[in-house]
Amino acid sequence: MPALADGLKEEIAPTGKLRVAIAISPAGGAFWSTRTEAGYAGVPVDLGKEMAAWLGVPVEYVVHQNSGQISDAAGTGKWDVTWLPKDPERETRMLFGPIYEVADATYIVRPGSSITNFATLDQAGVKVAAVNATTTMRGAIAHLKNAKVTGYQTYDEIFDLLKSGEIDASALSRDQLNKMAQKIPGTKVLDETFKKTVTAVAVPLGHGQALAFVTKFMNEAATNGTLRKAYDNNGLKDSPIRTE
Repeated sequence: MPALADGLKEEIAPTGKLRVAIAISPAGGAFWSTRTEAGYAGVPVDLGKEMAAWLGVPVEYVVHQNSGQISDAAGTGKWDVTWLPKDPERETRMLFGPIYEVADATYIVRPGSSITNFATLDQAGVKVAAVNATTTMRGAIAHLKNAKVTGYQTYDEIFDLLKSGEIDASALSRDQLNKMAQKIPGTKVLDETFKKTVTAVAVPLGHGQALAFVTKFMNEAATNGTLRKAYDNNGLKDSPIRTE
């Protein structure tokens, strides 16, 4: 347990609890969390619990549907720390610490589709889904000049639309799309990558002392096994920790 700086608890846990913003989805991976009979599970869930223990305060999870909602709530005082994908737009809303995950973003196409690569995907009339207001959605909009990208609030909604053939494709990280493909026979994950998504710890703007603390926490978590254990506990035993 590190020695805590004066005033740190008041800044990072002003309610007396460490309020950790999480997003719920069956997508898995290093960002998404899931509901369980006992509460919640996920890499951010485990890291939040450990960080609260470092601070000597209880942990409280503040649930959202996606990372865009977490970002929108950054200035409202509703959460104290989070782990989510980082991009320039979000850097105007919160302070980011160390990256702990780098993921390749691509597309999955519906069963029976004739789309085989980015060139055949990026055509007028092609419908592409993404989780609303996320770094992946912004990346897909920038990447595709002709296909139409539409945002949806949840992974589950996109899953159902892809399965029924109501959309042509969806953008997400390759690891998550590979899992989706296993559940929807006939889908195909495209080989190309349009964006590298980096995920990092973050705190609200103006919380410099909190940023210094979460940076120290993540650096130590990466070296003392805490981060590896969080991965292993959440179905990511075969996933390397990628910091760049």
